[in-house]
Amino acid sequence: MEAARQYNVHDAKTHFSKILEAVATGQEVIISKAGEPVAKVIPLRGKVRRTARGSLTEPVVIHDDFDDISDDPGFAEAFGLDEEDASE
Repeated sequence: MEAARQYNVHDAKTHFSKILEAVATGQEVIISKAGEPVAKVIPLRGKVRRTARGSLTEPVVIHDDFDDISDDPGFAEAFGLDEEDASE
């Protein structure tokens, strides 16, 4: 893993946009005051590679019986239905 870039407070203020761009690409940046690290700027979430149609890597498969939950033994009880209502 590459070492985090380090900026002193003055440089961090001057180059804040540059720091945000680096963090947006997944890099971590350390902010120092008087040579001592005081803060770490990290991405909120990992960089997601997106395609033109979304970020799924495989197609979504929806089976013909995807909404057939009548045979689930806890369904009726969980939704306050009679056993007969769940099978309809």
